[in-house]
Amino acid sequence: MNNIQNKMEEIRKEFSVFEDAREKYIYLVDIAKKSPGINLADQNDENKVYGCTSQAWIISEENSDKTYNFLTDSDAMIVKGLLYILQRLFNGQKKEEILSINGDNILKEIGLGDSISSQRTNGFGAAIHKIQSELLA
Repeated sequence: MNNIQNKMEEIRKEFSVFEDAREKYIYLVDIAKKSPGINLADQNDENKVYGCTSQAWIISEENSDKTYNFLTDSDAMIVKGLLYILQRLFNGQKKEEILSINGDNILKEIGLGDSISSQRTNGFGAAIHKIQSELLA
């Protein structure tokens, strides 16, 4: 099991203590508050996640050891929480590991598959697509 899978399991355990979608949303907002976000100058079209109904941005940075770090932000707290989950999963990972992940399964694997609306699920998929596309560029 790779590092991303281990992190998914860790996040799944965090969400498993909540019985209903409302409690999971509250926890997503709490997670969002931990996100440092990105500065206003970087909240631009180049970093924007297209396909998300909220305003959302992702910045990727390659480290000297060929791993990547991501900074994320959104104007909606639920989305910001979802993006922060992606940061936790992907930060410090190599390109091959990030590209090997099927983004369609992440929400299900961490226990949010039935709790997130289809619009937010589509936006989450768009964020993963942006990350993986940038790594292939």
